[in-house]
Amino acid sequence: MTRPPHILFITGNRLGDAMLSSGVLARLIADHPGASVTVACGALPAPLFADTPGLARTIIMRRRSNGMHWLALWAACATTRWDAIADLRGSLLPWTLIARRRLGSRSQYRKEHRVVEIARQLRLDPPPEPRLFVSAPRAARARALLGDGPPVLAIAPAANWGAKQWPSQRFAALVARLTGRGGALEGARVLVTAAESERAAAAPVLAAVPEARRIDRVGAPDLLDLYATFGACALFVGNDSGLMHMAAASGAPTLGLFGPSPHWRYGPWGANASVVRTDESFETLVSENPVFDHRNKANLMAGLSVDAAVAAAEALLVRTRNQASEASNTRR
Repeated sequence: MTRPPHILFITGNRLGDAMLSSGVLARLIADHPGASVTVACGALPAPLFADTPGLARTIIMRRRSNGMHWLALWAACATTRWDAIADLRGSLLPWTLIARRRLGSRSQYRKEHRVVEIARQLRLDPPPEPRLFVSAPRAARARALLGDGPPVLAIAPAANWGAKQWPSQRFAALVARLTGRGGALEGARVLVTAAESERAAAAPVLAAVPEARRIDRVGAPDLLDLYATFGACALFVGNDSGLMHMAAASGAPTLGLFGPSPHWRYGPWGANASVVRTDESFETLVSENPVFDHRNKANLMAGLSVDAAVAAAEALLVRTRNQASEASNTRR
């Protein structure tokens, strides 16, 4: 009996890094039908790959002193003959294993989007669009969670660094403008999500939404369920974060809010994605700011007004609706 192809996919510890590289795994699976897939990543993003076709195992990489986590990964993989290895962390590991095809990418922080950088370094054309696999039962759970009713606006008001977290009161004002009388999503339900530890950032937004229209997904236990839910939302608005990248990959119209992080590098990827940023550039706030200190969590998002965010959200909704209409006309 012919053995199935074996794929090893090594990605990051952060949600955003894992999401931006996820299209590489999808490309490898398409290139190797029926493959047995091993994913190696941090504990946080590991659940994102639960529905990957042919998933044989997930290896959680927990940092150890002196790089011993790499030795542990090598020991777990050394006895397999790999058909393809993709290492998005730029290690030497793929060249110490038996493999027909080796792909490696390391962040160089050039002025290009990370997805474009991955494609250039791995010589993949076109750039592999971030995406996750979702099983039919999981998709059904997402539909059941939202049920029938008005469209859903998803809000992710937290971030892993306080400096890039738009003030919660401004998120609440944006929700009121978009879903209130005459708003672009008038009467929409509002799904609010963040980690349980970030509930304080979500509380003002939740409080601003009438209970009948509120969907509280703060501390949602399963990230892949949340990804499937995003795909059914009319619009996602959130800070630069892993959740933002998940929403964009799901296909939901996604607006990323940026300030002290470079939108040209980490903006949400996809035809239905857009960004709006502070009046100040990333360079002004960070790279050319002589007093900038990355350890300081003081908010640097004050330069993004509610008016600018609402206008960007409205423009994105118009654009995506026009794209959907054109696609529908083409199919006729």
